[in-house]
Amino acid sequence: MKITILTLFPEFFDSFKSTSIIRKALEKGAVELECIDYRQYTLDKHNHVDDTPCGGGVGMLLMVQPIADCLKAVRQEDSHVILLTPQGKVFHQKMAHDYVQRYEHLILICGHYEGFDERIRDYVDEEVSIGDFVLTGGEIGAMTISDAIIRLLEGVITKESHEDDSFENGLLEYPQYTRPIEYDGKKVPEILLSGHHENIRKWRLKESLRKTYIRRPDLLEKRAFTKEEKQFLNEIIEENQKK
Repeated sequence: MKITILTLFPEFFDSFKSTSIIRKALEKGAVELECIDYRQYTLDKHNHVDDTPCGGGVGMLLMVQPIADCLKAVRQEDSHVILLTPQGKVFHQKMAHDYVQRYEHLILICGHYEGFDERIRDYVDEEVSIGDFVLTGGEIGAMTISDAIIRLLEGVITKESHEDDSFENGLLEYPQYTRPIEYDGKKVPEILLSGHHENIRKWRLKESLRKTYIRRPDLLEKRAFTKEEKQFLNEIIEENQKK
């Protein structure tokens, strides 16, 4: 897969590309990550990429020309162009999987300043947000989406390493523990030390349901529960009612 990031600050991604899993993915050739400064494409004699809003208003807006021309230069026949904006649909784990399965080339456009010329929307395939808040620019959002995608690519991390992650199966991840077995009077649950794999599986599923029920009940609203999950959830509800 190739990910192209259009940004005014390509240096923003230097540490991102040289650290941990992302660096390993690049070294393995699992992903190609390029950052392009779309200021290089402006036709403004002063090298500007922004201007004041028509009709008045505060701040500066990104002009359509530099971004449109930059897209013409980097866009391929199979490219999928994403504009990072608070007005886009909120990014989630299923979208990361969809991008991996459907596209060979993603282009992420990082906005900046007060906003952007509305006509830029005509040149993109999708608008995406990473949450209901506003950042200085789209760079952090681009890194967030890129990271979520890259870790799912074949050969980057083992499949088992992300299969039980939060949101992978629609639930939050179950509690995990490591040594020491006891610390400050707090012990690792005995069942995890039992060596009984089926009982451990059931415990993890129930605790995953418990965390989701308590912290993110919205994730359960449209879930198609298995018979086992229904039984565990009923037990969890009863246990909570007794507290």
